[in-house]
Amino acid sequence: MHWLHLGIAVIFEITVALSAERARGFTRPSWTAATLASGAVATYFLSRALLTFDVGVGYAIWTSLAGVGIVVLSALVLRQRLDWRKALGILAVIGGVVGLQLSGAA
Repeated sequence: MHWLHLGIAVIFEITVALSAERARGFTRPSWTAATLASGAVATYFLSRALLTFDVGVGYAIWTSLAGVGIVVLSALVLRQRLDWRKALGILAVIGGVVGLQLSGAA
């Protein structure tokens, strides 16, 4: 169940970033509300996941997977550039997450 909670937290953290970009410095009320609500949901599910994960490992996995998701979706949805250096960085992050998982963290 902890992986499900962490997965939901990742999805909502990605939503935070994409909504914050659209909120334009919190000048658009509906996107501002979406940013804040998504942040609350992400934090709730992260806290549920951290009941099982070590806090350092759970937080690292959460931020890493959310970061990868944000970069990929920004390229797809916001038409931001995804070059080979970003792709290499994504592979490095995924390698780090796999390494944390192999450490027997949860």
